[in-house]
Amino acid sequence: MIETFYDVMRRQGITRRSFLKYCSLTAAAMGLGPAFAPKIAHAMESKPRIPVLWLHGLECTCCSESFIRSAHPLVKDVILSMISLDYDDTIMASAGHEAEAIIDETIEKYKGNYILACEGNPGLDEGKTGGMSCIIGGKPYTEQLRRAAKDAMAIISWGSCASWGCVQAARPNPTRATPIHKVPDIGNAPIIKVPGCPPIAEVMTGVVTYILTFGKLPSLDRQGRPLMFYSQRIHDKCYRRPHFDAGQFAEAWDDENSRKGYCLYKMGCRGPTTYNACSTVRWNGGVSFPIQSGHGCIGCSEENFWDNGPFYERLADVHTPLGVESNADKIGFAAAGVVGTAIAAHAAASALRRARVADPELTSQNRK
Repeated sequence: MIETFYDVMRRQGITRRSFLKYCSLTAAAMGLGPAFAPKIAHAMESKPRIPVLWLHGLECTCCSESFIRSAHPLVKDVILSMISLDYDDTIMASAGHEAEAIIDETIEKYKGNYILACEGNPGLDEGKTGGMSCIIGGKPYTEQLRRAAKDAMAIISWGSCASWGCVQAARPNPTRATPIHKVPDIGNAPIIKVPGCPPIAEVMTGVVTYILTFGKLPSLDRQGRPLMFYSQRIHDKCYRRPHFDAGQFAEAWDDENSRKGYCLYKMGCRGPTTYNACSTVRWNGGVSFPIQSGHGCIGCSEENFWDNGPFYERLADVHTPLGVESNADKIGFAAAGVVGTAIAAHAAASALRRARVADPELTSQNRK
């Protein structure tokens, strides 16, 4: 008998109350509302765990670190409870030929019904080094990747390495590091990108939960990212957004404006052009995110972020609430102009009221 996610959680001592709380939190994180919590609970109670092959290419393992070090007490259990993690060469006990045999066994046993999770990317430098920039079990990673991708139900590209190429693909890209969706002969399995360096743990869990609950991939944007987590810019929900709208910016890391918590756009923050859930889901159990810690967003979930200019050099243009494409200086001037106009209008109205009080005849003339 194949265990369900709920069976494993109960076996690990997690109470029914905690399980239902997890379902409610997951539904909220995915933007589904409380009505979907029972559906998530039913899926986890009745459906068998999903077989997963988790492969590692050129990467730093920060995606795995983010996932297993999550502060949420239940998220940590998902990797060993919600999914049947048949292969992950970073955390599995077996090694060598014994470990590699598990890939073939899983492919044959669950053909078309397993998920391929890719962390990192392959180097397509076969011409120069024969693909030797990334070796798994004595063979180029590209061979392992293509073999596992051929019969996968879906492919999840964890992190910016697998989604976009990340630092390995930065110029001049000597190993020809290539994102998963651009690898030749990768097969026809649908690919979902979960970018970030690393992605937020709850975002990773939410994607797996959605697939388990509804038996399909979540709605994706035109770049293949789940809309429930990547439909808004970090800027849209940033707690410093009011300062941006008011034209209040930090000019240096240690100036008075920085200490007041003003917008970090002039210090290079990429929040206005970066789509992610950092400002809503946040990190470390929802405690904080880089901007809240005093450092601007570097846009790590966007394509080619490593080559998109220096991290501490501000963007040239950004769409503002004023309805124009403008830089930070113009935003400040425009905001100051609006405030100045309002002050002038208020002063004129106040002067007129005082004049009317001082000269009753003026008031009677205005009424006529």
